[in-house]
Amino acid sequence: MRKEILIRVTVAVLGVAGLWLAWSQNPPAPLTMQKVSDNVYVIIGDGGNVAFMPTSEGVILVDDKFAQDAPEILARVKSVSDKPIRYVLNTHQHPDHTGGNQAMLAANAEIVIQKNARANMVAGKQPGLPHITFSEEAQVFLGGKEVLARYLGRGHTNGDAVIYFPSERVLHTGDLFVTSGAPFIDGSAGGSIKEWDKTIEKALQYDFDVVIPGHGAVARKADLVKWVANHGYHPDARPASLRRRRRGCRQAHRSEGPRHGRRGDV
Repeated sequence: MRKEILIRVTVAVLGVAGLWLAWSQNPPAPLTMQKVSDNVYVIIGDGGNVAFMPTSEGVILVDDKFAQDAPEILARVKSVSDKPIRYVLNTHQHPDHTGGNQAMLAANAEIVIQKNARANMVAGKQPGLPHITFSEEAQVFLGGKEVLARYLGRGHTNGDAVIYFPSERVLHTGDLFVTSGAPFIDGSAGGSIKEWDKTIEKALQYDFDVVIPGHGAVARKADLVKWVANHGYHPDARPASLRRRRRGCRQAHRSEGPRHGRRGDV
C-alpha cells in the first residue's frame, strides 16, 4: 500500500513539474489588441481579457492579467494614448486578472474591486491589494466618460463585478461569461452555480451591444444570451444533465491550467 501511494505521489509531482516545464519552454504568445467600439479596446492573450478606455484625463483599465504581462499591457495602452492609467477596475480576485496590480499601483493608478473579492485576495495572500472597495456599485468619471462597476450576486466567485461602458454600449463580464467553454464556478471563493443564472440574467438587463468575456473572443449580446441558454442551471434538470454540467465546469477550469485560481466545488 505504501509503495502504491509513493508511486502515485511521485507521478503527480512529475506531472506538475512537466506542466511547468512545458510552460517555461513555451512562453505565452504576444498579446493582441482589438478595438471593439469608438473608445474601448481589448487586450487578449495569456490571462483574462483586459479592456481599456482612453480619455482626455487618463485611461481606465479593466483587469491586468498576470504580473509578467504588465509591461506589455502598459505598452499597448501607450500605443493608443499618451495619458497615464488612472484607474484599474478588477472584475474579481483571480491572479490571471489581478496579477498586474502591483505594477499598476507603482504607476500611481488607483485600483477598485468588490469588497468580497478583496477579502479573497487577502485570504489568498495575493500581492497588489486594491485601495478602494465597493459593496454594490462604483462609478468612475474621468475626462467626460463614465464607467460603472456593479456587483450583481454570486457566480464565478462571491465578488464578481461586471464593468459597463454606457457611452460605448460595451459590457465586460469578467469570468461570469467565457466564450472559451462552460463557466467555472470557484466554490472555494464563494461561487455558486445556482445563483450564477440569476446573476448573469441581471447582467443581460444592461443596454449593450458588445460583450467582453473573461476569456475567449469578444462577442455580441445575442451570443451571451445563447451561451446562458446552453449552460444555465435548471433546478428540475435530470441528474445526468447536472453531471454533464459539472463535468463541463471542471473541464473549463482544467483548460486554464494550474495558474488560474483555485478549484471550486461545483
